[in-house]
Amino acid sequence: MKKENQSEFGLIGLGTMGSNLLQNIADHGYNCSGYDNNYKKVDALNQLDRGNIHGFANIKDFVMSLNVPRVVMMSVPAGKVVDIVIEELVGVMEKGDIIIDGGNSHFTETERRYKDLEEKGFLFLGMGISGGAEGARKGPSMMPGGDKKAYDTVATLLEKIAAHVNGEPTVAYMGARSAGHFVKMVHNGIEYALMQLISETYEIMKEGFQMNDNEMHAVYEKWNEGRLQSYLIEITRDIFAYKKPGEKLLLLNDIKDEAKATGTGKWTSQAAMDLGLPVPIIDISVAMRDLSKYKDLRVKASTMYPGSQDIKYGGNADKYIAKMEAAYYFGMMSAYAQGMHLLYHANEEYKYGLNMDLIAKIWRGGCIIRSEFLEDIFAAYKKDSKLKHLFLDNSIHDNLIMSLDGIRAVVSDASKHGVAVPAFSAALSYFDNFRSAEMPANLIMAQRDYFGSHTYELTGKEGTFHTEWEDANN
Repeated sequence: MKKENQSEFGLIGLGTMGSNLLQNIADHGYNCSGYDNNYKKVDALNQLDRGNIHGFANIKDFVMSLNVPRVVMMSVPAGKVVDIVIEELVGVMEKGDIIIDGGNSHFTETERRYKDLEEKGFLFLGMGISGGAEGARKGPSMMPGGDKKAYDTVATLLEKIAAHVNGEPTVAYMGARSAGHFVKMVHNGIEYALMQLISETYEIMKEGFQMNDNEMHAVYEKWNEGRLQSYLIEITRDIFAYKKPGEKLLLLNDIKDEAKATGTGKWTSQAAMDLGLPVPIIDISVAMRDLSKYKDLRVKASTMYPGSQDIKYGGNADKYIAKMEAAYYFGMMSAYAQGMHLLYHANEEYKYGLNMDLIAKIWRGGCIIRSEFLEDIFAAYKKDSKLKHLFLDNSIHDNLIMSLDGIRAVVSDASKHGVAVPAFSAALSYFDNFRSAEMPANLIMAQRDYFGSHTYELTGKEGTFHTEWEDANN
């Protein structure tokens, strides 16, 4: 039973993300409590001087401030810290209370924690949150999975604080156990791919056409007004306009070209490999971030292997930008398609109960990969909830065909001029193999049988076969 002035929601971890989320919750009329073992962060929260936000530096006092059944969300770094906080909470909370992990935990860890807390009588949600600090404050996209009863308890609150698209909240119950964190992991894998594709368009414009910053800004600005409209293109446009006060050059030009990563892209690739499912555009995007970290080796190699003397592209830059726009659209479709294909098969393997159109629906707003194209994805799964792959949708088929000349031109020209476009290349190669009724994998099977007696299957015949290949050469 709720007592007057008791909080309806508690949050652990009062960094920028956690503090912003609490303010978002308070904006919607809820009493809420925040806990952190850093006194400065607690003081900063209390200095907001809002009557319905209360900061605590003592975890027992924090828990006692909450209405029963207590709802506590963690906004802490993934890994051991999550287990430490859960252990503390179990010691001061009661059976039937709800614990939510709102960080980027690996789905296997969420699976373990869900089962452990279920055995102890606690309700657990693993909830992916996308949108960054600004999203937390103004409305994120949220992907909760786990105990359905727990979700039903917090659903109204989450729907109020989420971003809204066409009046609909960008939050929904994803499915059983670790489903929420699996969906968020794939979201981040797609994010890696889209960012790599955008960086490759930057490379072509900068190195291939030697365009200046203002010209590139204009391209991204125009793209964001058309079918490429998305959060990532929007912020890229803004990056190409940002200068520090008093500076003449873009801040971008002073940033070191070594990309960091939190690990979620790598997890996506690993999960796909475990399921035997290809996501090459995500794989190569992770690999290129890793390669960027070897700056010293790249600098040395650049002196040993100088680039093409004719790296500058010829012809009309404006006309080529249209080809590049088509190429990016193609690559973007491939990134989403590969990610959704992974979700489809993970759902079959892990019995999550995922709803594919619902995932596309809540990604349309609040999250980092929100884009105009997600409306097409939502429509495709709404039309056919059992669609196995986005490339098999008629509308997306038409868009791929119309964009094909553009990506072929971009990939071939980049190769000719010595400009690296690994994500575009991966997108195109994936498509060309996907549409092939026959792949050269039969040769691979013959090789495996030759050197390892791994056997092979024959077209139109049941069973497995083995050949003594050396005998044919005697």
